[in-house]
Amino acid sequence: MRSLIVEPVTELCGTVEVPGSKNSVQALIAASCLSDETVTLRNVPGLKDLTTIFDMCEEVGVEVTQLQRGKYRIDPRPIFTAAFDPEKSSSYRAGYYFVGALLAKLGRVSIGYPGGDNFGQRPIEQHFKGLEALGAKVHLHEDHYVVEANRLIGADIYFDVITMGGTINLMLAASRAEGTTTLRNAARDPEVVDVANLLIKMGVRIRGAGTDVIHIDGRSYLSGCEHIVIPDRLIAGTYLLAAATVGGSVTVSGVIPEHLGNCLTKLREIGMTFEVTDQSITAFSDGELRPTRVRTLPYPGFPTDLQQPLTAPLLRAKGRSVIVDTVYHRFNHVPQLQRMGANILQFGSGILIRGGRKLVGAGVHATDVRAGACLMLAAMMAEGVTSITGIEHIERGYEDVVGTFNRLGASLRIVDDWTEAATSVPTLV
Repeated sequence: MRSLIVEPVTELCGTVEVPGSKNSVQALIAASCLSDETVTLRNVPGLKDLTTIFDMCEEVGVEVTQLQRGKYRIDPRPIFTAAFDPEKSSSYRAGYYFVGALLAKLGRVSIGYPGGDNFGQRPIEQHFKGLEALGAKVHLHEDHYVVEANRLIGADIYFDVITMGGTINLMLAASRAEGTTTLRNAARDPEVVDVANLLIKMGVRIRGAGTDVIHIDGRSYLSGCEHIVIPDRLIAGTYLLAAATVGGSVTVSGVIPEHLGNCLTKLREIGMTFEVTDQSITAFSDGELRPTRVRTLPYPGFPTDLQQPLTAPLLRAKGRSVIVDTVYHRFNHVPQLQRMGANILQFGSGILIRGGRKLVGAGVHATDVRAGACLMLAAMMAEGVTSITGIEHIERGYEDVVGTFNRLGASLRIVDDWTEAATSVPTLV
């Protein structure tokens, strides 16, 4: 079993170039299939997740060509079907974007239920509700679902809960619907705006992206274009949190600072300082942190994807911190941190952290991308060596995570033999 071995360090220093946004590019690749011409995407991150989505493209006839590192040409003209293998598509969280992208073109999409991180079922009822409002019929089966529509007609749709995935998916479907579609209580995330900008380049008229009301005027023909993926704010946030956890100074470059305003505000509360330019953020920390209270909210609130990594520096802050996750309630990292000696308690939709207690290296398991990031950061300040399994989850969200952290001064390595990992890691009794 592959394991990530992490040794303690005293500080991190250096610069990280932020890659393209994973959450954006997943939708942008599917959105490219709406076009009647070729689309070129630049700043595409090199993540394992994208191998699956490219396989799904090729499965239905979309031709994907890598022109150079981070640059891909997507040609949707040879598409011949929208029937995806249920097992393959269920292994991928964002496969549902192909429904919005291909429904108007082909009239029928068959796909597996969304999978991905192991932190509970992702609700897609809001997707179904919106698609039905546009005139589609949804048929649920044991291992997949089918969406059919002879034609899509613009509609006024209200989301009962704010959903970035639902907002993007219905924006895609509405791009080829007849007439105007209005999405109310829409997600305001930068990734929504990024997808809207691609669709606008393709010829769709979209107004209000980045607000809670979006208007989309559908088009029967969409042209090709070239688009640059926005930087990944969540990866940038993780490296800023690493500086908070271990201490030192870390610069994230190629970032849009406005996308991280909520994160920076909270990190200033706990004692960090920053130098911010148009495209970079440098974080400074001496390791002396203050406790705080955090409630995750849809953008522009504090992101649910950073609550787990934020747990690591709060374990260092002396006093009581509270994190309440109103979005996904992802707390699988808690028992793993307890194995390392953390004084942390889960209650309902939140956790109570009593910081200031020393952590000890142990064998732990990552159950999802952000839990893995949290465990990496906690391991860097623990006494002794930590072995993390489930690193495939980390690799899904972070490109060259070992090399990048090691260039900042960390000590990480991957081993393939579990016995090698076990000999380095103490067992907590």
